[in-house]
Amino acid sequence: MRYIDEFRDGDLARLLLRRLRAKTAGMATMRFMEVCGTHTVAIFRSGLRDALPPEISLLSGPGCPVCVTAQRDIDKAVELAGKPETILVTFGDMLKVPGTRSSLQVERAKGADVRVVYSPADALLIARQNPGKRVVFLGVGFETTTPAIALAIRAARQHGPDNFFVLALGKVMPPPLRALVDSGKGAIDGFLLPGHVSTIIGSLPYTFLAADYGMPSVISGFEPLDVLQSILMLVDQIGSSRAEVEIQYRRLVRPEGNPRAREVVADVFAPADAAWRGMGNIPQSGLELRAVYQQFNAEEAFDLDVSYSRDPAGCICGDMLRGIRQPYECNLFAKTCTPDNPVGPCMVSSEGTCAAFYQYGAREVRGQNGSRKR
Repeated sequence: MRYIDEFRDGDLARLLLRRLRAKTAGMATMRFMEVCGTHTVAIFRSGLRDALPPEISLLSGPGCPVCVTAQRDIDKAVELAGKPETILVTFGDMLKVPGTRSSLQVERAKGADVRVVYSPADALLIARQNPGKRVVFLGVGFETTTPAIALAIRAARQHGPDNFFVLALGKVMPPPLRALVDSGKGAIDGFLLPGHVSTIIGSLPYTFLAADYGMPSVISGFEPLDVLQSILMLVDQIGSSRAEVEIQYRRLVRPEGNPRAREVVADVFAPADAAWRGMGNIPQSGLELRAVYQQFNAEEAFDLDVSYSRDPAGCICGDMLRGIRQPYECNLFAKTCTPDNPVGPCMVSSEGTCAAFYQYGAREVRGQNGSRKR
């Protein structure tokens, strides 16, 4: 199959669902975590969550970069936006994330120069166009985003300008998966691994899931047939008592990933411990600028005090990122916390679990008459 429409074929989807029902009949409940936030949205949007046999339960994981960004790091971005003669440049989904005292959207409404871009290269251009100001790019993202950030930093070092900075908040995916399994909280029977991230890092960094934990895992694409086939592959592994890291998304993912992208990232960034919302400090799960690129480190260039930082009261976003709670278990969900008035980042991001539940609903949040509970 070569075209997107082929991966949305209703007849093939029904065939895969029949196969799933036949294979899972009589099996114990299997809890699969879709790690990537894009998977979460795709599953809701296509109605797959409600269509799956009852033996299969899906959990959302820590694959939304906006959601896993620690509150202290959000507060650092808000602090930077308030600095004089400073332009804070960010991807749009960070604007509404509430910090402890404010958000980037609120600060922009107050007059702060906060600009939304689609690429780190755009931030570099803004720095060149504004030599009298300090320009800070909010570097949030996983392995998919990091190569472009690294290229922008390398370009700044080679050709200037010297008023360009990055708040380096990039994270890498394998370490939190190990932390999830090690925690023992929320039984997980298999992982739907992120397709986008895996185009960069490949399948090899996940081999510990099978080798060390006996955890079935499948790197999945994002169309309905991708997800159904990946779930079927997980069920097949469990049914045959196997534990492997398989690639369903073979049209884009190779075991070795993208060597060129990994080389660029390794040149600019070094592995570092990082704080994750709801998961605490995870060793070697973040990225820091190497010594030769420290001139672009916003935390070194600016005086930032976020000692006041604290997580929003009542928000269970951190628990949802670990797969141990669902949005409908939160007392704030669809009441105090809505997309127009978010309390936590899981309701802000287009990849957030709360936002997906709110927009598309699911059988878990339906009343007896089938209507959504809101």
